[in-house]
Amino acid sequence: MIDSRIGSKAPKAGRVWPPFYTHRPYPEKQPPESEPHFWQQHPVIAESRTTFLDAPMHTLTMTQTLELAREAMQARQPLHHTVINVSKLVNMHANEELARDVSEADLINIDGAGVVWGARLLGIAVPERVAGVEIMERLFELCADKGFKPYLLGAESQVLDAVQGRLQRDYPTLQIAGAHDGYFTDEEAIVLDINASGADCLFVAMSSPRKERFLYKYRLVLAPYFIMGVGGSFDVYGGKVRRAPVWVQTIGMEWLYRVLQEPRRLWRRYWDTNRAYAKMLWTSYWTQRRGPRR
Repeated sequence: MIDSRIGSKAPKAGRVWPPFYTHRPYPEKQPPESEPHFWQQHPVIAESRTTFLDAPMHTLTMTQTLELAREAMQARQPLHHTVINVSKLVNMHANEELARDVSEADLINIDGAGVVWGARLLGIAVPERVAGVEIMERLFELCADKGFKPYLLGAESQVLDAVQGRLQRDYPTLQIAGAHDGYFTDEEAIVLDINASGADCLFVAMSSPRKERFLYKYRLVLAPYFIMGVGGSFDVYGGKVRRAPVWVQTIGMEWLYRVLQEPRRLWRRYWDTNRAYAKMLWTSYWTQRRGPRR
């Protein structure tokens, strides 16, 4: 059970609540077991939701995504965000827990040229790729402009220090609510620290499926109004890892650029997931072309 200090009030009687739910300070967010979620009924999210290779996602632009994040923080309406790329999509087929953790998010952006191209091949109108690292960077700017306070969770301590240092240089007026590296075992203590910080948004820079598991598990008790996993984005923003040039991103080869930076660690992962994805996509494409059996 989650420490009772995370919440301040007991749940209302007569509802079916997840065992770890202790009630958040804003009644707008109710567990999915009790009633339809606010964001499921939001016209922008509802109209853009689609399914590709059995994975749910939203065909939104960067502008629409940032506006939804701003709306969540300004209206104090909690929004759980995630992204899907080729690797995560393939792993969702092999890991039921990861599939659930991703599918239950309120907003699922398409981060990955391979997913954009594959979805378009199957007739899904995808306006553009919305990369998680770019969402994060744009939200840092939004926070500085609107006075929202981010909490930074994850990465190595030296990387986290570099991220905070760059934020101070890039956005002198930005107030960072709190920060903690990704090397912790007491999750409930971290949740308590996040909630006590007064953060408006939370960025979780941990690898999959750990970050998805953390965000899903605590999504009903985390106090920030916008929460998202950003994977290795702190490494990029903090200068530990170089991001591919724009022209490499444009041709969809950012994954290869990453492999070339860390070939011994990454080549097998991308080889396995890219092969599995190609097989899944071809099977779906061929089935669609053949049409239903008579």
